[in-house]
Amino acid sequence: MSELVTGDAVVLGLRPARLPSRALAAAIDLAVVFCVFMLVSVVVAIASVTLDEAAVAAITVALFLLVLIGGPIAVETLSHGRSLGKLACGLRVVRDDGGPIRFRHALVRGAMGAVEILMTFGVVASIASLVSARGRRLGDVFAGTLVIRERVAAKRSVAVPPPPPWLVGRFSQLDLSAVPDELWLAIRQYLTRMHQLDPGVGGSIAGRLADELVTRTGIAPPQGVPAAAFLAAVVHERQARDARRVFAGARNASSAPPAPPAPPAPTVFPGSAGFAAPAGPVADGSGAAGGPRPGQGTEQEEAGASSAGFAPPG
Repeated sequence: MSELVTGDAVVLGLRPARLPSRALAAAIDLAVVFCVFMLVSVVVAIASVTLDEAAVAAITVALFLLVLIGGPIAVETLSHGRSLGKLACGLRVVRDDGGPIRFRHALVRGAMGAVEILMTFGVVASIASLVSARGRRLGDVFAGTLVIRERVAAKRSVAVPPPPPWLVGRFSQLDLSAVPDELWLAIRQYLTRMHQLDPGVGGSIAGRLADELVTRTGIAPPQGVPAAAFLAAVVHERQARDARRVFAGARNASSAPPAPPAPPAPTVFPGSAGFAAPAGPVADGSGAAGGPRPGQGTEQEEAGASSAGFAPPG
């Protein structure tokens, strides 16, 4: 991995492409370019049958320059460093600072490629790529570019290093509600990559992050505690609180009693002012199921019959 550090002290984890993958991508690109060149040459030859030899030679040179040199330059410029071969191999051309290339970068690479790839059959480019620490050919050196691998295997997330044992639990009463998520992310990224930074640069970054954390929490670290250890201890306290909150929620959810089933909605008897009607059919005086006989409704009300399940008002 290429350890490039920008002006903001950000390490660029660029993975330079090596000679085998670059040679395969160049072979694919050359095959496509030569196929296009042959096709265009046949069409132009048919169209220029009536021309003299000098005109045919001029047209051939122009086709060579336009197709074999101008074609790759145009493709890399429009695709921001991804030709057909590089796209198939998972490669891309970027600037030394990791940014996308422009026309001037593609122009220098294409012009040098005509010398070190086409005219020498790739010998000069292969030697330069083998000698370079980042696998760059001469066109990359003069253009200030780098061919990197875009498709890499996914890496496991790096855990935050634990704080010193004597700092564990030291900040249990610290109020962390005012610390934004952006600051937590910056602290975590620093702690997971602090061993990859220059000691001086890493110390200044840790100091700035610790000062911002103190501003948010209002409590300064103990005297003599390094800024990196203070950041690790505060992050550890936040993780412990999140873990306790998650475990407490899961325990409460598992120990809660099941909710009782809802009672069935009562059937409202018409004219009973909201009282519930009996579940079964009402029996008449003869023991048969059915409604009251004509003329017996008033007698049942006066006798206080309990067939409706409630007492009449007095």
